[in-house]
Amino acid sequence: MGENAVQIIEKEKLLPASLINKLHHCFPQYSILKEESAPMFTSSKNRYTGIDGFREIISVLNANGIDIGYIEERELFINVYRFMATKHILNTINWKDYNNDSVFQLVFPQPGMMKAELLEKYRNAKSEEEKQQICEDYIHDTNPHDGKQLLNKACFENEHGDFEILDGSQHKYPQCFLVFDKSTQSCFAFCNYCFRHAQVRGDEDMFIQEDIDQVHNYLREHKEVTDILLTGGDGGLMPYSRLKEYLLPFTTDPELSHIRNIRMASRSLTFDPQIIIKQSFDNTLALYKELIDHGIQVIWMGHFSGPKELMNLTTIAAVRRLRATGITVKSQSPIMKHISLFPDANGGIDIDKSAQNWIDLGHVLMMLGIGFHSMYYARPTGEHHYFTAPLADINKVFSQIYRSLPSVGRPSRYISMTSSAGKASMLGTVEVNGKTAFALKFNESRNMEWMDRVYLAEYDDEQNTIEKLKPFEGDKYFYTDELEAIEKQLESK
Repeated sequence: MGENAVQIIEKEKLLPASLINKLHHCFPQYSILKEESAPMFTSSKNRYTGIDGFREIISVLNANGIDIGYIEERELFINVYRFMATKHILNTINWKDYNNDSVFQLVFPQPGMMKAELLEKYRNAKSEEEKQQICEDYIHDTNPHDGKQLLNKACFENEHGDFEILDGSQHKYPQCFLVFDKSTQSCFAFCNYCFRHAQVRGDEDMFIQEDIDQVHNYLREHKEVTDILLTGGDGGLMPYSRLKEYLLPFTTDPELSHIRNIRMASRSLTFDPQIIIKQSFDNTLALYKELIDHGIQVIWMGHFSGPKELMNLTTIAAVRRLRATGITVKSQSPIMKHISLFPDANGGIDIDKSAQNWIDLGHVLMMLGIGFHSMYYARPTGEHHYFTAPLADINKVFSQIYRSLPSVGRPSRYISMTSSAGKASMLGTVEVNGKTAFALKFNESRNMEWMDRVYLAEYDDEQNTIEKLKPFEGDKYFYTDELEAIEKQLESK
């Protein structure tokens, strides 16, 4: 933490001793709030990127007597999906027990992630060029745009009668418009399970928004939109000058007065929280304050998988600085095996341990004034097999979380999974004529009226993807035919 950050923390009283002491007392098992040992990563370098960055980290670890092993297997993953880690996140890992550290599991490729046949092929390659070709060929099999996201691109007829496609924006649900700006294509660090690896990898068919005026023109024609979600990559990477160009018109243009909420999708609070407690961030905070004073709420959508990501001084100071400006901070995150969903000794899921991680997270979020927005299942993309678990097991975990937290600290909706149809929540199980069924309900959908219905799927104790569940009665769900018609219409545009 730099001298400038320390001055800001002291001036703005961001780390009251009473709060730090209480957090550490209540959750010592996750805390590095009173860590006395020196950090391992101390150079001026803040980000370690790609194979070269990974190897630099390995050199530092080796110099400190740590050998994480499986280097070739980990590098295979990096060649397919990329790698990035910050000095902050590296220094939050417990290197004395790294294999059981959730942050290590989140950021570092793990043995078993890549399928055995691919790994064998990679190991048998006779040259670096052959290895690279194997990785490039495999990228096409990673399902980078699950849920038919390419159908969600926004389009409209402009004032000249020309048809325009917004190549870096999505508009799937009426109220919320997503922007993948050209400045937000990377991240502060990379999650191993990334659902948008096409963006951070730089695939040819990635979403990338170049023209800001085009976004405003589209929004003037779509008064149903109330929320703008700046995402990527990481929305927190957008520079102040470009952020201002996007956001200030919402305070001055009457034709854009229907925009009420700005959501910033960012994992900077986990990966690089010091950006928020720098003097250079003051202009951004002032911009957010101006929006709030115009009745436009700013919501910082963090992604916390467990309490440990919050239990350090820098992250706490950053959260409190955002909140002191009037920004609402919320957390949404997937429940991922090995990171926030833990295997038992028999290869199944340890229901109690997994639930306790999220229950403790819920209490830490409440203590810091962060809203627990949502949890969701692993999306069927990337190395889904490694991170996922049966829906039936995760339903048991979520039920325990939901009943254990007070009402104001629970997730705002039941755990969900995204597909082309929408976001379907798992409500639980129900007995119908002596048979067990999953009860499902959309909390977002291509036709918002689908949200009015609860529907049933056959109980399956092995299936891990909601859209692959079989209808409880009949051969298709109530929305199937309409969904197919909507998708055909979108494909024809």
